[in-house]
Formats: sequence, structure tokens, C-alpha cells
Amino acid sequence: MIPRNQTQFSEFILLRFSEQPDQQGPLFGLFLGMYLVTVVGNLLIILTIGSDSHLHTPMYFFLSNLSFVDICLVSTTVPKMLMSILTQNKAISYTDCLIQMFFFMVFASVDNFLLTAMAYDRFVAICHPLRYTTIMSPHFCFLLVLLSWIVSFLNPIPHCLMVTRLFFCTNHEIQHFFCDLAEVLKLSCSDTLISYMLIYFVSGLVSFLSLTGIFFSYSQICSSILKVPSAAGKYKAFSTCGSHLSVVTLFYGTGFGVYFSSSSSHSSWKSTVASAMYAVVIPMLNPFIYTLRNRDIKDAIRRLISRIGSSQ
Repeated sequence: MIPRNQTQFSEFILLRFSEQPDQQGPLFGLFLGMYLVTVVGNLLIILTIGSDSHLHTPMYFFLSNLSFVDICLVSTTVPKMLMSILTQNKAISYTDCLIQMFFFMVFASVDNFLLTAMAYDRFVAICHPLRYTTIMSPHFCFLLVLLSWIVSFLNPIPHCLMVTRLFFCTNHEIQHFFCDLAEVLKLSCSDTLISYMLIYFVSGLVSFLSLTGIFFSYSQICSSILKVPSAAGKYKAFSTCGSHLSVVTLFYGTGFGVYFSSSSSHSSWKSTVASAMYAVVIPMLNPFIYTLRNRDIKDAIRRLISRIGSSQ
């Protein structure tokens, strides 16, 4: 095969979730439903937190930002896939592929850092309750979110620059439903060793720093909870962390599944399923996890619905 770089071809072909004609209808309905649930559910959380003064606290500030990022994350991949199914056109231009790749990595990285910030918030709330309002000031919370966005925008730049320098063979079929970096690298005729080393180094570093922060926070939380004499007190303290722990487990569990499966050239289907969980299912589940396990959110939603109903 003769290698060709980005100046000699104009598009990639996205295959997964749209290659079986008889499955396109059910897949379109399934992903459209999940997309609408994700957008509506996360928008509801954002509106609820923004409209209720009782929820203007650091924990819910981070949660509203997480909901916004989840909407952005799922909107990076699903609308293009739905349009591909509708139009029977699996092609995505080289430029659009790079843009999709860039923003997917940005939003996934912001998700990562926000989960770490939320763990730190719970650590301060449980281990240093008297200093909570001083430490977790609005200014400090804003800086944490701003830093998360800045680092996340810088993170994908070297990866995308590496892709622009690669040569690609005559096969431009990506075994995925969106432009995943690892799957794009598999199509290259160039030496991708440095690119893969960069992926695993940066991803490993970001995950290590975030998980270290989360593990440290929860180790201190557990230590403080064990000192509480009553079982009811222990349950009350730990119940504020249950939703966050559930989301962290899902996020990192599927995230590691994506990267471990993508490291094998024979596991494209497993990688695609893991990516669908990571990029579509988890953003859809987050509103349910935080709503069903959180009385404050449920009460605030009832008040919001009541206000909307009384205004009509």
C-alpha cells in the first residue's frame, strides 16, 4: 500500500454501529433516546442548581459543571453518528475528524479533573467541616474549574499535532463510531511508536494524578468516618459520597477498559463497546445517580417543577 498524508485524501470512513443495514433503525432509536435523555437530564440538573439558592454550594457548583461537560461530551460523538445513520453516509472529513478527536479528549479530560475536585470537596467537608467555607470559597472553586479547562485544552494539542504529521495508507476505514485517537493511529503507515508512547504517558499521568487525589481524599474520609462513634453518624457522613463514588467507578472502569482494549489490534469491537459506555452511557446515567441518591436535588427539582406549574 502506498502511504498518503493528509494533503492527499479528504475523509475517513466510520464503520461501527452503522455497518449492518438491518440494525440501523434500532441503533438510531437507541442512541437518539440515550442522547435526548442525557441532554434533558443534565440540563435539568443545571437548571435546578442554578434556580435554587439552597444548592449554591461548592459540591453542586462542581456537579452543574460536570453536567454541562457531559452534554458537551455526548454531543461530540452522537449527533454525527445519528446523521451518518440517517443519510447512509459513513464518511467524516479529515478536518472534522481532527476536531471531533480534539474536543472529545478535552471534555473527557475536564470530566476527569472535575471528579477529582469533587472528591477534594467531600474531603474538606467531612475532614475539615469548620474550615469548609473558608477553604472551598467561590474564588477557589472557580479557579479549580478554570484550571481544569485550561489543562484539558492543552492536553490534546500534542496528540492532534502528531496525527497531522502521519502518513495514512489506502485504508481509511475507522473501526469505531467516532474518531478515536487510538483507532486513527492504527490506519497510519508511519511509525506510530512515539504517538502511542505519548498517548499512554499523558493518559497515564493525568489518570495517576487524578486517582491519587481521589484515593487520598477518600482515605482521609474513611479515616475520619471510622472515628465517628455512632453507626447513624457514619452512614450520614458516607452517604454524601455515595453518588460520587458510583460515578468515579463507572468513569474510570470504562475509561481503563477503552485503553486496554484499544491496545490490541484484535479487539476493535470491545473497544467500541467500552467507548460507547464511556462516551454515551455514563453521561446519561450521571443525572440519575445524583438525583436518585440525593434528597436535596430531588426536593429542588420538585420546587422547580412546582414554580413552572404555578407560573402557567
